[in-house]
Amino acid sequence: MTDTSDATLPRRSLRDRITRVWAGRWSGSAFAGILGLGMATGQAPVSWPWLALPALAVALLLISADPDPRRATWRGWWLGTGYFAGALFWIVEPFLIDAARHGFMAPFALAFLSGGLALLWSLAFALAARAGSPARRVAWAVLLLTLIEMSREWLMTGFPWALLGYIWTDSPQLQLASVLGPHALTFVTLIAAALPAMLGLRRGVVAGLLVALVPGLWGMVRLAQPVLPAADAPIVRLIQPNVAQSLKWDSELMSVFFERQLDMTAAAPLPGQPVPDLVVWPETAVAYRMTPGEGAMAAVTRAAGGTPVALGLLRWWGDDALNSLAVIDGQGQFDTIYDKHHLVPFGEYLPFQSLADRLGITAMTGISGFARGPGPQLIDMGDRLGTALPLICYEAIFPHDLRDAPGRADWILQVTNDAWFGRISGPWQHLAQARVRAVEQGLPFLRAANTGVSAVIDAHGNVLSRLELNQQGLLDAPLPPALPPTVFVRWGNWPLLALCAIWLLGCVVAGRRGARRYANDR
Repeated sequence: MTDTSDATLPRRSLRDRITRVWAGRWSGSAFAGILGLGMATGQAPVSWPWLALPALAVALLLISADPDPRRATWRGWWLGTGYFAGALFWIVEPFLIDAARHGFMAPFALAFLSGGLALLWSLAFALAARAGSPARRVAWAVLLLTLIEMSREWLMTGFPWALLGYIWTDSPQLQLASVLGPHALTFVTLIAAALPAMLGLRRGVVAGLLVALVPGLWGMVRLAQPVLPAADAPIVRLIQPNVAQSLKWDSELMSVFFERQLDMTAAAPLPGQPVPDLVVWPETAVAYRMTPGEGAMAAVTRAAGGTPVALGLLRWWGDDALNSLAVIDGQGQFDTIYDKHHLVPFGEYLPFQSLADRLGITAMTGISGFARGPGPQLIDMGDRLGTALPLICYEAIFPHDLRDAPGRADWILQVTNDAWFGRISGPWQHLAQARVRAVEQGLPFLRAANTGVSAVIDAHGNVLSRLELNQQGLLDAPLPPALPPTVFVRWGNWPLLALCAIWLLGCVVAGRRGARRYANDR
C-alpha cells in the first residue's frame, strides 16, 4: 500500500509559495498592499528603515520578475496604495475637526489621496515592465520612481509628504541631503532595494546593504562635528498654547487662549538664564485684529516687556484673508509682516473656487479662500538674531520654496498649527521634514507649534530641545549656529539629475546589449 501522507509529498519552498500567492489575482494584490504598509513603517513616528527597506526590496523583486505587464502595473498600484494609506492616514484628521460638516469626506480623502498617488507608481511599473529582463525592469523602475517622487514636489501645487527617502530621518544617512537633497535619499533607497533583483539574492543583498550603509558612515563622520550654540547665543522663547482646533475659534474661549499665551510670554526665565531676545507664538495664535498701540497688540507688547514677538495671525487686505506671520518690535509696532504664499488645498483654498463659492462650499478653515502672499522673503531680526527665513505650516515641506528665498538666512523660523494633523503621525512627520530642511540648508530650524511639536533643531537636523505633543508650555533655548551653504543650496537637484542621467544611460546601454544578445541567440 502506498503512503500518500503529506510527509511523502514534495515540499514547496518559501520562494515557490510566495510566487504562487503573488500570481493570485486577489492574494497578489493583498500581498502588494501589505508590503506597502510595511514600507510605511519607515516614516515617523515609527521610523523603522530596517523593515521598510526589506519590504521595498521584496516588492521590487516580485514586480520585476513578473512577466505580465498588466499584473505588474496592478501590483504597483496596490503597493503604492498600501504605502500611502499607511503613511498618510492622518489626512482624515482635519475632516474630523468639524465632523458634522466634513466628516463624511474623511474616508474619501484617504482613498483618493493614497489611490491617486499610487497611480503615479503604477505608471512607473507599467513603463518599466516593458524593458525586457527582470534586472532591466527593476533598473528602469528605480529611475522612474525616483523621478515620479521628485515630481510630487511640484505636481498639482505639490505634495512631497512621506517621500521614500524620509525613512532615514532618524539615521546618519539623512546627512546625504546636505549634498544631493532629499530626493537623493529616495534614489539611494531604491537602488539599495533593487540590487537583489538586479544581481541575484546573495550578491544583491550584500551590495544593497553597502549602498544603504556607506552614506550612513559618512553621515556619522559629519555628525561627529557638533554645531552647538555659542555661550552668548541669542535666546528664543517658543510658546506652545496647546489649543484644540475644535475650540480655537470659540468666541467664549478666545480670550482664555489669548491670556494663556500672554502669561507664558511674560513668564520670567529660569534662575540663571537670560531674558529671551525673541518670543515666538504659533500660527494663527491671535484671533483679534491687531492695531498698533491698541487692544490685543498693546497687551502683547506689555507682556513681552520690550522683547520682540513673532506671531501668527489672520489679517485682511480688503476682502482677502491672509495667513500671516508678524513681528512686533519692542515699541509695539509692526516691524515685518510675512504672508503665506504656498497654501493648503481644501484647507486654505478650494480648487475651482468660483464654482465652490456658487455652491456655498468653504474650505475647512471656514473661510472661502485665502489670498496668496508674494513669495519667500527674509526677515531682519536685528544684530543679535540676524536674518530669519519665515515659513508658515505646510511651507516647510517644499525644499524649492526655501531655495527660492531672496538670499541666505541665518536661521529658519516656522510657525504652525499642527492641531489639524491629529495626535498619531501627522505632527511627527511634519517635524521630521523640518529636520530634513535643516540638513539641506545647513541652517538651524526653530518651530513654534500650537499643539506641538515645538522644537529647536540644529543644522545637522538634530532636535536639541522640544515640547512634547499636546503639552502646554514654553521653551527657552539658545539659537544654534549656521553652517556654510551646502552643496544642495548651491546646486539644488542638478547633481542628482546628473546621476539619474548616468543611470538612464546604463539602462539604455544594457537594453541594447540585451537586444543584440537576443538577436545572436536566434
